[in-house]
Amino acid sequence: MAGNRYQTVLLFGAPGSGKGTQGKIIGRIPGFFHLSCGDVFRSLDINSTEGKVIYEYSSTGRLVPDDVTIRVWKRHLDALTVLSHYKPYEDILILDGIPRNQHQAELVKEHIDVLQIVHLVCRDEDAMVHRIRRRAIRENRADDASEDVIRRRFHVYEEETRPVLECYPKELISEVDAIGPPSDVLLKVLNNIVPMQNTHFQTKLKQSAEGA
Repeated sequence: MAGNRYQTVLLFGAPGSGKGTQGKIIGRIPGFFHLSCGDVFRSLDINSTEGKVIYEYSSTGRLVPDDVTIRVWKRHLDALTVLSHYKPYEDILILDGIPRNQHQAELVKEHIDVLQIVHLVCRDEDAMVHRIRRRAIRENRADDASEDVIRRRFHVYEEETRPVLECYPKELISEVDAIGPPSDVLLKVLNNIVPMQNTHFQTKLKQSAEGA
């Protein structure tokens, strides 16, 4: 970590660009830990106070309020750390689904040190809508079932989420074409983030040697 901040790579892109798919695969590689904000939301009891708020917003394609988003995300991450599922000293955190607007980008600064942003780019909105609807059927995800809701999510992404990229230096942002076989996209993503892991590993070795 840098100070008390988690060393992090952000997977960034529009709905349906494959952030979750790529993140899950990368998270199985030792030295990386994947956390999806969407998965965190879906793990909540829908009858809880926070669960009701999140469902109310996500089911209509709107962004969940920032205070709820950050609180739920950080609490979940802290629990994973306490349980040693995520080991900040060893793992690079792979985040997708957060931050979703510029205010959230400011709020998470105290928690994460962004090493790189992998921007999964897909310029064919219809292809992404088709991908999301297939996922909704396969994973029984009600929030992805309505095309109207999906289209609204794209509008929200363009208006609120895409500007998040402006919060970070351009040299931290790498674009990867999200259309194509998942294995091909994965290879391109890994080409961008493995050097981050190598640097993290070398830093850890140096710190261990200095502490010996």
